Amino acid sequence: MLYPARRQEDFNDMGEQPIFSARAHVFQIDPATKRNWLPASKHAVTVSFFYDANRTVYRIISVGGTKAIINSTITPNMTFTKTSQKFGQWADSRANTVYGLGFATEQQLQQFSDQFKEVKEAARLARVKSQEKFELINPALNIAAPQELSEDRHSPPLLTVNGPEEKLFRSKSADMEQLTSEKERIKKMLSEGSICEINLEAELFTLQHSNAKLVAALHEANTGVVEWKKQLAEYQEETERLRDQVAELEAQSGGPGPSGSETRDELTQLLEELEALLKAKDEIIHNLHSRKSDIHELEKEREEAVQRLLDLETRNAELEQRVESAEQTLASTLEERERRQSEVQRVVDVLEVKIYDLNDLRQSLAKLISK
Repeated sequence: MLYPARRQEDFNDMGEQPIFSARAHVFQIDPATKRNWLPASKHAVTVSFFYDANRTVYRIISVGGTKAIINSTITPNMTFTKTSQKFGQWADSRANTVYGLGFATEQQLQQFSDQFKEVKEAARLARVKSQEKFELINPALNIAAPQELSEDRHSPPLLTVNGPEEKLFRSKSADMEQLTSEKERIKKMLSEGSICEINLEAELFTLQHSNAKLVAALHEANTGVVEWKKQLAEYQEETERLRDQVAELEAQSGGPGPSGSETRDELTQLLEELEALLKAKDEIIHNLHSRKSDIHELEKEREEAVQRLLDLETRNAELEQRVESAEQTLASTLEERERRQSEVQRVVDVLEVKIYDLNDLRQSLAKLISK
């Protein structure tokens, strides 16, 4: 609802006086979700504490253009809560909403919070004295512009300007969205890099474990082959020696007698045992050779795994380069954002000075016309 513009003197006649004013961005809680904040003003506006002497009522009022965006009657059960270094909020059960204020500095937030406590205590004392409950009927005062709520010459009001300032704010919003998407992309890349590093470590641990097992098996097989070859040579030498002894005994005896026959049978039985043992050793050597071929295959697999590890390390290096490039891009984006913020602030300062000058000019013209 829009109301006609009024002068500050009109409010004085009504008995309502401003006692404190501050500049802040105004927000209201989303009535649908009760979680998200909805901006009630495009830029910082004047937020004032008013005292109505006729009804002994304290109110917080803020006007954006010709629309009242805050009209909250302060009651003793209200509480102003600082949720961050520059943001505070309070709930208004009569308006069925929650108001939020964003200040430029922490000091401004603290001053507003202290003033809220003082006004709350004054409202409590007024209720105790009057024993009456007051209720705000009009949702807004007939206030035209925020500059008429405060006579503070150090905080000139800022009117709604459709021009370079709006474009700058839109550009700032686009930069914030781009910066947010850039941060999300960098977080995703860092997450992928961390997962890759974990996979590399697991792969490296597996390869080291397999390599240790292969080396141990190869060393054991080589040691077994050397030992079996040595034993085989000893058995062959022993067999040849026994055969020579048998031939020598046969030559000395001149023929197989009863005693020579027994000796020959014993030697033949011993020779058969040695040949059986030699055959068993040959089988063992054959098995060792087959195991050696398996070890060669394992070595081949190990080489393939090492190659995979090298490929993973190369990919990890590429990811690190991408992350570094993204961080540089983010740094440059932040610098650009700070530069644009400084430009926006400079434009806002210039606009405030111009508007303040226009306001003085309007008042001067009004006085000249009234004369």
